[in-house]
Amino acid sequence: MCGILGFVGAREAAPILLEGLRRLEYRGYDSAGVATIEKGALVRRRAEGKLSNLEAALAAAPLQGRIGIGHTRWATHGAPTERNAHPHAAHGLAVVHNGIIENFRALREELTARGARFETDTDTEVVAHLVSEGLAKGLAPADAVAAALPRLDGAFALVFLFEDEDRLLIAARRGSPLVLGLGPDETFVGSDAIALAPFTNRVVYLEDGDWAEVRAGAVAVRDARGAPVDRPVTVVSLGSQLIDKGNHRHFMAKEIFEQPEVVGHVLAGYVDPLTERLREGWTRPDFATAEKLVMSGCGTAYYAAMIAKYWFEGLARLPVETDVASELRYRMPVMGKGTVGLFISQSGETADTMAALRYAKEQGAATAAVVNVVPSTIAREAGHVFPIFAGPEIGVASTKAFTCQLVTLATLAIAAATARGTIGVEEERALCRALLELPRHLAEVLKEDHAIREHAHELQHARDVLYMGRGVNYPLALEGALKLKEISYIHAEGYAAGELKHGPIALIDENVPVIVLAPTDALFEKTISNMHEVLARKGRVLMISDADGLARAGDEVRAAIRLPAAHPFVQPVVASVPVQLLAYHTAVLKGTDVDQPRNLAKSVTVE
Repeated sequence: MCGILGFVGAREAAPILLEGLRRLEYRGYDSAGVATIEKGALVRRRAEGKLSNLEAALAAAPLQGRIGIGHTRWATHGAPTERNAHPHAAHGLAVVHNGIIENFRALREELTARGARFETDTDTEVVAHLVSEGLAKGLAPADAVAAALPRLDGAFALVFLFEDEDRLLIAARRGSPLVLGLGPDETFVGSDAIALAPFTNRVVYLEDGDWAEVRAGAVAVRDARGAPVDRPVTVVSLGSQLIDKGNHRHFMAKEIFEQPEVVGHVLAGYVDPLTERLREGWTRPDFATAEKLVMSGCGTAYYAAMIAKYWFEGLARLPVETDVASELRYRMPVMGKGTVGLFISQSGETADTMAALRYAKEQGAATAAVVNVVPSTIAREAGHVFPIFAGPEIGVASTKAFTCQLVTLATLAIAAATARGTIGVEEERALCRALLELPRHLAEVLKEDHAIREHAHELQHARDVLYMGRGVNYPLALEGALKLKEISYIHAEGYAAGELKHGPIALIDENVPVIVLAPTDALFEKTISNMHEVLARKGRVLMISDADGLARAGDEVRAAIRLPAAHPFVQPVVASVPVQLLAYHTAVLKGTDVDQPRNLAKSVTVE
């Protein structure tokens, strides 16, 4: 994940920027750079590769100045080269950026038509030129940024440095996190408080949509509407120097809110936003000649496999079996040279999943791993490795790893379909475009956090909760029930909605909440029919759907969570966020240990 650092104060900026960027190395990166204002001029140093290369560049040509911005980049748009490294500059300003600007192509064409000349392949450079245009029209820096932000689609964190302003930074966030650090007569900006820990323990967490004028020892924050707002100063503990919760009460909440950003990094790894096609360079199993795909994992990872089964079979017409990893080898499935085994594990050390992988190898199957921790046993032993780029996940109940697993599996399903000739280039592009819109959709869902918290009051006293969905939303119902069980200790079950009348409907009464996952899709009407069976028996329905689905469901639905309208291919990823938030807020209301629920461990390394 990209890292950002900014500084304004009385000290030399470059050494501070470097020190802060070192603390962000854990996020992963492939290039780095800094920019300062030196004697009234904007100067930059950038380098491909590790920070040591940037340090060497600075040693050879030092930067002076008491204000500056720095960045570690994980390549999204454009190769990981010095030319594409941040900060990016345009006519007297520089900017660093985390996230994805979805509409950068349209903006680039518009700006080029007006005479802008682009030097990089990145989406970030359009932001620099857009703000630069405002400055050229005579706007003050704050006004130029304020005019540019509404033009940007996507999830982002931005920090601007202006050549004619050696005491001002402007920071803005939408979807991606950003934090301000306050010191005596100096101020810092960072991707998270970890980067700021050596300098200050007094931080201000910007809320979604905020932007701020940052000066030495002072900040002025405005919300998305441009109204001045006061954000509280938080004193962070020394423990946050190692692992930081941000402005969240629990790691689980932080990790839920990181999803627009981390999903952006998954997309950066697997999708080329310029061509809207899958990136080349990843070695994949031979999907073209595969006779069967076997996917396996434990818990949440298994439910990710169940969702991906719909994608692989629907798009690639590849037969798929899914197995709980703890059961796979004991039923002795037939797996030979025509089989691809795909094994999913956040840690890469899950004992049952590792044993299933080894069984597949013994049977002669090709193997691949979808993991978060690449230097792990499963990653080392698999024939192919697909990182999910989620970054450290501390909460035991998996959230951002789940969505990153789904997005990674979605790209593999597209790859299988193209290899097998079941989709053409235009359909590949349509599906990739749908994936590239995910960070924006996830950021929209997170805006429903307060409303979802209110719904949690309805669940906290329940003894039993049912989740139901059809098609790809059936395994998501299983995942939603698992989340609630894991952290709130409420008994919950997920069902295929069509199976309700075959037994589970006997459980329905006025005391049983029923969570209905029903985004508008080909099975919507059938799901609604099943939902009305619940309503007829006085079940307490909470419907999760988009605006069209909620309108079509009728007035009987009294409680609902609204999803943004999204391509059906990516709807399971979008709908996963409200079920995570619902479980989280219910657990908080019940007072359970959200991050470390009883009897559970983050990585299960014994059978």
